Amino acid sequence: MNKMKKLLITGAGGKLGSSLREGLKELGEYDIVAADLKPDPHADVVALDVTDAKRLLELTEGVDIVLHFAWAKDEEDFLGKVLPINVTGAYHVYEAARENGVKRVIFASSNHATGFYRVGETVDPEEPYRPDSFYGLSKCYIELLGRFYADKYGISSINIRIGNFPGDDRPHSERSAHIWISSRDMVQLAACCIEADPSIDFLSLYGTSDNSDNYYDIKYLEPLIGYKPQDDASKLMEQAYQRDEPIKQDETEYQGGGFVEKEQPSRFD
Repeated sequence: MNKMKKLLITGAGGKLGSSLREGLKELGEYDIVAADLKPDPHADVVALDVTDAKRLLELTEGVDIVLHFAWAKDEEDFLGKVLPINVTGAYHVYEAARENGVKRVIFASSNHATGFYRVGETVDPEEPYRPDSFYGLSKCYIELLGRFYADKYGISSINIRIGNFPGDDRPHSERSAHIWISSRDMVQLAACCIEADPSIDFLSLYGTSDNSDNYYDIKYLEPLIGYKPQDDASKLMEQAYQRDEPIKQDETEYQGGGFVEKEQPSRFD
């Protein structure tokens, strides 16, 4: 009998982390350590501050794969809170992974790493970064951190550029329908990344459902890692229109939507 893979999920108390924690647990194939800044004994979520390098060393001992989903919101104090939690925290995750022989880190990146591409442009994960915010910029940095640890230390690194995950299994706006991912597809995608061939040392991919009007082409993920999404936002949007439900019209010229706020340059004349 094969030994169950041991997983550490950071940010396991959040909306996305909770969905993954519960969904992966239901598969019955993994030994899961769930951790969050706010512990929850009833949900078996233990305490973890990702700025605490010692605690991360403790929690990654014997772990095969880390799903790093802990994150501070971008609207909070960037220098005082976002930078140490998001960027320094990710460094501590990778260092703990290196010291404890973790085989793979799966990072919750974002579509905002390339939000300054225009709607209608086909964007592959290999295209240059075009972050639309400090939030997107910090995601880019951590993706590159994964690239570094993959090349230098042999830690397989997979970045999921998550589209829109409302957590209630329906898109809520015009833009979100292009990048939406359902709970069951998110769990399936995470499991596919966990089980992806060990020869994959580094991979960035867009995490969406099989949306008819997707900004991104994700068909290649089925032969690559076995991801076959079950849901389509356009069908749910059509049903919402038939029920005369209000749909927020928030699509902009750029794929990053409301995150894109272009400012005019200062003039010297």
